[in-house]
Amino acid sequence: MPSQAIPWIDEDSMSRALPWVEVADALEGALVSGAAPGNTPQRTFVPVTAGEILLMPGEVGPDAGVKVLTIHEQYAALGVPRIQGVHIAFAGDTLTPTAILDGEALTLMRTAGMSAMAVRRLAPPSASSLLVFGTGPQAASHARAINAVRPLEQVIVVGRRPAAIAEVVADLESGGLTARAGSPADVGAVDIVACCTTAAEPLFDSEALRPEATVVAIGSHSPSMREVDTALVRRATVVVESPESALSQAGDIILAIADGVGQADAMSGDLRQLACGEVTVAPDRPRFFKSVGEAWTDIVVSAAIVRAALASGTL
Repeated sequence: MPSQAIPWIDEDSMSRALPWVEVADALEGALVSGAAPGNTPQRTFVPVTAGEILLMPGEVGPDAGVKVLTIHEQYAALGVPRIQGVHIAFAGDTLTPTAILDGEALTLMRTAGMSAMAVRRLAPPSASSLLVFGTGPQAASHARAINAVRPLEQVIVVGRRPAAIAEVVADLESGGLTARAGSPADVGAVDIVACCTTAAEPLFDSEALRPEATVVAIGSHSPSMREVDTALVRRATVVVESPESALSQAGDIILAIADGVGQADAMSGDLRQLACGEVTVAPDRPRFFKSVGEAWTDIVVSAAIVRAALASGTL
C-alpha cells in the first residue's frame, strides 16, 4: 500500500479534469488502439436485501480498476440516489491504488461520454435537436455530453412527473441549453433521442422517427427490459457495445431477436468497429446505439481523469 493517503476524486473534480469531448476521445482512442475492451469480464450482480451490489473489475492497457456499485430498489422512497459506490483505480504494473473516484459520478461520465462518442460517429453533422427520455442524472448528463459533439439548438425532456421534468429543464437552461418539456410524440421532430430510463417496455413508436434519426439507449441491462421497440432494431443500423454483453444483458436486442429479427440484423456492428470506421451507416434509415455499461469504460475514463488531474497539479 502507498505510504500516503489515496486521493479522493469527486464529481466536480472529474468534470474539471476531463471535459465531455475528452471523455469521448479517451474512449474512442482506447478502442482504436486495440487496448479496449482489455481484460474486463462481465459485471457480477450480488442480490442483497435492499437491491443489488455490482462488481466491475478489469484491466485496459496499463491501467486496472474495480468499480463497486449499489443499486437500491426503493431509492425514491428513501430519498437516496439509485446508484451509489466507488471506483478504485490501480497502476497496472505495480497494482498500487492511485485514486478512489465517486462511482456514481464516474458512471454518469463514462455512460454519457460513450453515448456522445457513438452519436459523433452515427448522427449527421447537421443534427441539432435532442429528445431525452428520463429525469434522472443520466438525462442531464446525456444532454450535456451530446451537446459537446453535436451542438444542440433544442432539448426536449420527457418523463412521468412534471416537477421532475421542470427540474431537468431548469438545470439544462442554467447551463446555457434551450430546453422544454415534451411528450413521446415529439420523437418525430428531433434528430437525436436518448433513452435514460428504467422502462421495461418501449418508450415510443419508432415509426415516427426521422429517417436519419439517431437513438441511444442506456437505461436497461436486463434481458427482460427494453426502451425501444422491435421495429427500430429491425430497420436501423444497430451498434452494440459488444455482441457478448448485448446477447446476455441488452433486452432491446434480446427481445427483438425473440420477435424474429435475425441476429445479424439486430447487430450491425460493435463500438470498436464503429470507432474504427468499419460500420456501414445506411443513409436513409435510423441509427441505434445500445450500451449496457462494460467495465472497460470505467477504467479508461478513470485513468484519463487521474492523468489529467496529475498533469494539472490538482491531485
